[in-house]
Amino acid sequence: MSSRVFQSIVLQMKECTDRVIGVIDDQGTVVSCNQLTWIGEKWEGAASALNVNESAVVIYGDKTFKPLVSRGSHYDYAAFVQGSDEQAKLICSMVTVALNSAKAYYEEKHDKTAFVKAIISDNILLGDIYVRAKELHFASEALRAVFLVRQVGSAEIAAVDVVQSLFSDSQEDFVISINETDIAVIKTLTEGGDGKEIYRIAKSIEDALAQNLKIKTTIGIGTVVSHIRDLARAYKEAGVAIDVGKVFDTEKTIITYENLGIGRLIYQLPTVMCGMFLQEVFKKNPIDALDQETLFTINKFFENNLNVSETARKLFVHRNTLVYRLEKIKKLTGLDLREFDDAITFKVALMVKKYLVSRGIES
Repeated sequence: MSSRVFQSIVLQMKECTDRVIGVIDDQGTVVSCNQLTWIGEKWEGAASALNVNESAVVIYGDKTFKPLVSRGSHYDYAAFVQGSDEQAKLICSMVTVALNSAKAYYEEKHDKTAFVKAIISDNILLGDIYVRAKELHFASEALRAVFLVRQVGSAEIAAVDVVQSLFSDSQEDFVISINETDIAVIKTLTEGGDGKEIYRIAKSIEDALAQNLKIKTTIGIGTVVSHIRDLARAYKEAGVAIDVGKVFDTEKTIITYENLGIGRLIYQLPTVMCGMFLQEVFKKNPIDALDQETLFTINKFFENNLNVSETARKLFVHRNTLVYRLEKIKKLTGLDLREFDDAITFKVALMVKKYLVSRGIES
């Protein structure tokens, strides 16, 4: 259990009393204290005294101890207050009440987080999902979005803490460390939550990591689900969004699975089939026969919705110059980009080529 949960409470209590207040674990190590220099000290004698009597207030030396509620037969933590008088006993009992509440909240959150991680990792059977959800009083039906936050470049361990701080006030949101670079966020949405709200959440995560840790990230977003059994699918979609975006939308840092378009289909095709498609489309000359200037012209033409005049204006060339270039492309490839069907075929071919290059395949 994180000592930070206890530390925040004992520091607040410093304003209410001049007594030193803290928490030790079952080995007698001080894990939190409003006298910061005491943290890390080990009082084995106090731990032994508590082991003899785990349910009552224990006086050891000049301190009063009281075990916190534990799930097992053995206590995990005990609160302590400096002093052995009646006031110390009273303060210790009050501190224990506050710390027990925090401990229960943390453990419930921890159990639910472990449950959600098992779901998105496919480490729990479908039937067990319903049973465990009932045990944890976990709402099975609710609108939820899954975000996969992937650090770009060197990984920073503190990234999880930064993301958790954004959702610390909600018992219904979960931040899960997947590995060194990946963090999953499962966010419960309000009724009527739309794509703008989801994007805003992703943007707040990206901005927090950039501002606090100078970390660059790519965030994939799965489709919104209404039942916990679908969280695993949404998590996989978020991963696909990042992978596909890395190929087709290299400038985007926040990618939604639903907006991947045809790139999602291409990404799922066998590379052999993609190679055959390119050979069929470019029978005259391979796509590699087009130089960079020609490819730049083609992309600009697509960006301007096949509008010759607008594309010529953006390229700072005469309209007839662009028409000449398009005729040249037609001779080389057999495709007239001014024709909608040919333009679609060429656009898909460019994306297929990009996909093969990303896989290390030169066709």
